[in-house]
Amino acid sequence: MKVADAMTPRSEVVTVEIPGTRDDVLEYLQERAFSSVPVIKQTDAGEEFRGIVSRDALIEQPDEDQLALLVEEVPTTTADTDITEVAKLMVDEHARRVPVVDGKLEGIVTITDVVHAIATGDVDGETELGDLATREVNCVYVETPLPVAEQELSHADVPYGVVLDEDGEMCGMITEVDILDVARVVEGEDDTGESIADEDDDWKWESVKAVGNSYMPTRNVEIPARPVREFMTDGLITVSKRRTAQDAAQKMIDNDIEQIPLVGGDTLTGIVQDIDLLRAL
Repeated sequence: MKVADAMTPRSEVVTVEIPGTRDDVLEYLQERAFSSVPVIKQTDAGEEFRGIVSRDALIEQPDEDQLALLVEEVPTTTADTDITEVAKLMVDEHARRVPVVDGKLEGIVTITDVVHAIATGDVDGETELGDLATREVNCVYVETPLPVAEQELSHADVPYGVVLDEDGEMCGMITEVDILDVARVVEGEDDTGESIADEDDDWKWESVKAVGNSYMPTRNVEIPARPVREFMTDGLITVSKRRTAQDAAQKMIDNDIEQIPLVGGDTLTGIVQDIDLLRAL
């Protein structure tokens, strides 16, 4: 199976254009639950692919407004590349979306596209989940304020948290997508204090005196400070270690999810993320 058989063609790819702002990207990420958006620039020679802006970049750089400064260079592929090669690239580079570029942007192939190919049997999906699951599971307490949960996900470097109740039992899942969906950018001012030099200061560069306090404008991503239980997905889908990658892929596609808890009986024993399924290819 080739990338061309799985990718979204350029005519259907949502992009943002330089010059632009973070709000342009945030709108698409919230409306469509994307993990990133390709960035293009119109030149005299036509459309030019510049990179992507990810949801991580928006959260990690809340004060940066210019789209051009949020762009990341990413690995690319071509339409005639085998889908298993792209799967390996995604695993090695931790890339959820790989632009298809041959001189210009021709489309995009995502982890979901590869998972769909596994679900339909277009690529091998017979590996048992017990061999693919991660045993270290990121968990979040159900009453944790959402901004704290976002920091927990960031420090753990994973896009999810299995939500546990007072008894330590699974009761839901919180993801980066859930958090970004309710995030908003707010304007403000920061007090810089008496940071301008006086006439007699050795480090004074220009003939200016500080009068009162100085302020500089700031932009921040605001996340509601309410408990995780208000934003999590409950009614968890789970799998056992004897199920196959194809079984998990079908559940992910049917339920529009990116990770499934692995259980033995009623006990949480691991987590299967969509990228784990790609490791079997």
